[in-house]
Amino acid sequence: MKLVGKNIVLGLSGGIACYKAAELVRGLVKAGARVQVVMTDAASHFITPVTMQALSGKPVFTDQWDARVDNNMAHIDLTRNADVVVIAPCSADFMRKLAHGAADDLLSTLCLARPASVPLLVAPAMNVEMWENPATGRNAAQLRADGITLLGPVAGEQACGETGLGRMMEPEALLDAIEAFFHPKLLQGRTVLITAGPTFEPIDPVRGITNLSSGKMGYAIARAAQASGAEVTLVSGPTALPCPAGVRLLPVITAREMHDAVMANIAGQQIFIAVAAVADWRVAESSAQKIKKQDGGMPSLTFAENPDILATVAALASPPYCVGFAAESENLLQHGAAKRQRKHIPLLVGNIGHQTFGKDDNELVLFDESGHHPLPRAGKDELAMMLVAEIAQRQRT
Repeated sequence: MKLVGKNIVLGLSGGIACYKAAELVRGLVKAGARVQVVMTDAASHFITPVTMQALSGKPVFTDQWDARVDNNMAHIDLTRNADVVVIAPCSADFMRKLAHGAADDLLSTLCLARPASVPLLVAPAMNVEMWENPATGRNAAQLRADGITLLGPVAGEQACGETGLGRMMEPEALLDAIEAFFHPKLLQGRTVLITAGPTFEPIDPVRGITNLSSGKMGYAIARAAQASGAEVTLVSGPTALPCPAGVRLLPVITAREMHDAVMANIAGQQIFIAVAAVADWRVAESSAQKIKKQDGGMPSLTFAENPDILATVAALASPPYCVGFAAESENLLQHGAAKRQRKHIPLLVGNIGHQTFGKDDNELVLFDESGHHPLPRAGKDELAMMLVAEIAQRQRT
């Protein structure tokens, strides 16, 4: 929704990561944006303008002297109605051009000629040694000082076969980052710690106790909080989800590991959102070896109670603003209200677990001192934005 009707100039400089720009264009167009692609000559060696035109639905500009613009000033006209200019991929050479005000092709010239009101986002993409070269570091620092936003790079395997920082962010992460740029900064300057996903309590090396939580709601809230300007730490049980861009991820497995990670990082946090579906019990003594099936009998398991993470944080001498989650199977209104009071927290979010686990949408009920307040069924990302807005308002008062 945040990109509907937005005019985005997407610039491609030379690099193998140009193939990712194709998927980024698809995502931007699907999100409702109008995308005008501008390519350097080097970029055209990695992906064709025809491909980008087909995906964007608009003619692609590559030539500084393109006569399709009536006044022959594409470098001026292309940014006058733009909401943002995004360079993805942004090569080391193009970072140099931006840092030093070069204007020797269409893309560099339009970046220099864009109005001050049009923000510029760049997604670096290069070999790890190029990224770590002091010259690139100086250029990156200059871009930040000039108010240009750097998206990435990230670490990983590179096309050259080397591994390290320099990879361009993946298209989905870039799309999230561009959307976040337009999101109201309701949590600007605040620190948020979020738990997400299930925990896994081992019985033996191959078996364990867990639940059906996918982590989608917690990760959506982490994205929403980060998009709202917060510094976000995400303590996550085992999921198949990628870490949201700009979020610090602390992966854990068991409830006790989650408890320890939360308590080690809770100092200085202004908001704590306990979304994770934490196992209430664990096997008291898990087996070091696989428990074998025995004829005529079943193994006897003894259980121990796991620490209550939310209650522990809420009981601190100076607790953050605490938000709990309750996944119930019945009587949500009764159980949700009782849990909020039992945990001594200002806000609890309830839902019916089997109606949301693993799904992309949800229906939430907010419980506070005044009663309960339903949020409409919607996609988890949309609900996360609603919830963050509620938390921002409540924590401020």
